Amino acid sequence: MRTKSLLEQLAPWVVIVVVLVVWEFGTRALGLQPFILPKPTDIYASLLRWWEQIQFHAVHTLTTTVTGFAIAVVLGITLGLLVGYSRLAYHALYPIMIGFNSVPKVALVPVLVIWFGIGTVPAVITACAISFFPIVVNVATGLATVEPELEDVLRSLGAKRHDIFLKVGLPSAMPYFFASLKVSVTLAFVGTIISETVASNRGVGYLMIAASGRFDVPLVFAGLFVIAVMGIVLYEGFAYMERKLTGWAYR
Repeated sequence: MRTKSLLEQLAPWVVIVVVLVVWEFGTRALGLQPFILPKPTDIYASLLRWWEQIQFHAVHTLTTTVTGFAIAVVLGITLGLLVGYSRLAYHALYPIMIGFNSVPKVALVPVLVIWFGIGTVPAVITACAISFFPIVVNVATGLATVEPELEDVLRSLGAKRHDIFLKVGLPSAMPYFFASLKVSVTLAFVGTIISETVASNRGVGYLMIAASGRFDVPLVFAGLFVIAVMGIVLYEGFAYMERKLTGWAYR
């Protein structure tokens, strides 16, 4: 059992090392220029060279993403509980939410720029808009998956509807909620980068657009690497919270 656990912990690192080695030697063997596909060593050199600028823009992107994601969590929980608790709210709000989620969020950025100007606000709103829908759906699904037989038993024992909602519905929705957080936090980064590449003068998205304008492809990949690392860290943070708070729901 301990050996299996150790292998599970080492497996991602082994895969990453293998991918980087194949990438490095593959680009060398094919003779690809850095402005087409940089080698991992080129990306690492770019990270070292532009570290202060990358750090500045990464902090801005992370702050913007977390702010938009936090707003999305509040909205998602509120709407998810409302839609999952009330059939009337479900039929009234679900078509609107599906329609809004179907709109490409990049199409919203120019409108947000007209309303709020370039900068942080459009990025926060875009991050929120792209990440709140999975939270709504998963919370509502968690509430809707309470077994009807269990509800019948609880009602026969004198439980009211709000008692079933608080003591059974909410706990059963927690695994779905944390699953949605892991998905939504990565989507929030997508929303932030979309906005920063279109209408911002700060952030990793802006840095990548500026770098691509002068064909500094290693710096573009360095920005992608930083975004990936931040996304993995936040994902693992929510995965850890999920294991601690909803471990009872899994084998």
